[in-house]
Amino acid sequence: MDEKVAKLGDMIAGASRIVAFTGAGISAESGIPTYRGEGGMWTKYDPSIYANIDYFMQDPSYYWSFFHDVRYDVLRKARPNPAHMALAELEKRGKLTAVITQNIDGLHQLAGSCNVLELHGNTRNIYCLGCSARYTIDDVHEMLKKSNPPPCPRCSGMLRPDVVFFGESLPEDTLARATEESENCDLMLAVGSSLVVYPAAWLPERAKKSGAGLAIINRGPTPLDSIADIVIDASAGEVLSAAVPGGPDP
Repeated sequence: MDEKVAKLGDMIAGASRIVAFTGAGISAESGIPTYRGEGGMWTKYDPSIYANIDYFMQDPSYYWSFFHDVRYDVLRKARPNPAHMALAELEKRGKLTAVITQNIDGLHQLAGSCNVLELHGNTRNIYCLGCSARYTIDDVHEMLKKSNPPPCPRCSGMLRPDVVFFGESLPEDTLARATEESENCDLMLAVGSSLVVYPAAWLPERAKKSGAGLAIINRGPTPLDSIADIVIDASAGEVLSAAVPGGPDP
């Protein structure tokens, strides 16, 4: 383990254009449950109802009940962990050019990362489909005390979270920027992702094929372990804190 972390540290030190690709595993260390696997969110809540765009448009009250009863408190309590902070530190030093994330919790931004490409959107941002007015999770939580689904206070239109539901495509501009970053980096850090959700998981593979080094830090195996330069099955916070000298302590 120590030898692998030391090797990762050397890879980071020798790279000049690092890109991080992050998944649910990094946020799990901040107390946000993962979606898939044992104990995952979708073992308790059917994604075909709670995360499907057709179902949402038909009856958004199911989603907003889930937001009110489960999601809101989790988001309010979650704070960036040492893995988020280490990536923000690498960006501050000019070594990391982008964080490409599958996560929708906004923790990278809270940690201080600036160039965050959110492939699946951000659940902290809510907007009106009628007038495009934007609201915070606190705003909507208050609205839900009076009505479910909550109408837009400005025009009474339908509110929705700024996320990619099942049945929707990834934002083309964000995916294009993420692809460009992946093709031009010299080191890809795949952190906390099982690398099974496509097309997002295609990006680390694209980076490797374009000549970048690939380091995978994840609890459990991934389909790309065989092509990675290093694979570390351990806590992302502990690994990245140790591999980024002068970064935050775990």
